Amino acid sequence: MARHKVVSGGEWLKACRRLIAKEKEFTRLRDQLSRQRRELPWEAVAKDYAFEGQDGRETLPELFEGRSQLVVYHFMFGPDWTAGCPHCSRWADNFNGIVVHLAQRDVTLVAVSRAPYAKLAAYRQRMGWSFKWVSSLGSDFNFDYHVSFTPEEMENKKAFHNFALKDPGVSEREGVSVFCKDAKGKVFHTYSTYERGIDMLSVDYHYLDLVPKGRDEAARGPYWVRRHDEYGRQP
Repeated sequence: MARHKVVSGGEWLKACRRLIAKEKEFTRLRDQLSRQRRELPWEAVAKDYAFEGQDGRETLPELFEGRSQLVVYHFMFGPDWTAGCPHCSRWADNFNGIVVHLAQRDVTLVAVSRAPYAKLAAYRQRMGWSFKWVSSLGSDFNFDYHVSFTPEEMENKKAFHNFALKDPGVSEREGVSVFCKDAKGKVFHTYSTYERGIDMLSVDYHYLDLVPKGRDEAARGPYWVRRHDEYGRQP
C-alpha cells in the first residue's frame, strides 16, 4: 500500500470515470445473467421430504410459510459434528436482518442441515440467530441436492457436487437451492449454486472488494474466517 500510485484530484476523477464505465457494463451483464437464471427450466420435486424444526415436523411445501418462493441455504453441520461450519456461520450472520425484507417480496429463507434439530437450536442460540433453521436428518434432501455425501463417496473421493463428479473434500458442503410453489401446491426446483457461486451472497466480501487491500487472502481462500464469537481467541 505504501507504494500505491498517488495522483492529482483531476487524474483521480478521470481514472474513476474509466472504472465506472466498466462497472456499469458489468452491472448490465449481471442483470442479463440474472434474467437468464430466472428463465431456466424448472425441475418438479417428486419426492416427499420431512424436516424437524422449532415448529415440529414440516414438509418442504410447509417451509414456504404461505409464500411462493423458497431459498434454502445448505448449512454445513453434519449429524456427528459438535458445531456448525465457521464459513457457513459467517454467511448466516447476514440472515437475521434480511428475512423480513425477503418476506415482503414473497420469499422465505431457511437454513437446512443434517445435524439433529437439538444441535441446531443450541448452536443458533450460541450465535444469537433467530432465522429459521431445520434438520433434514433421516431424509434424502441433502443427498439429492448434492451437499451431503455417503461414506462410500467419501472413501472413493468421487461424488456429484457443483454439477460435476469430484472429490467433495468433506461429508457436508455449502450451497443454495431455490424452489417455487404454484397455486396448486406443486413444488419445483428452479436453481442451485455451490462453492464460489454463493460469493454474491457474502456481504462482507462485497465490502472487502471495495477497500485497497481487497480480500487480502493471497490465493489461500477464506483462511481467516472464524465464528463471530471466536475472533481474538488463540487457535
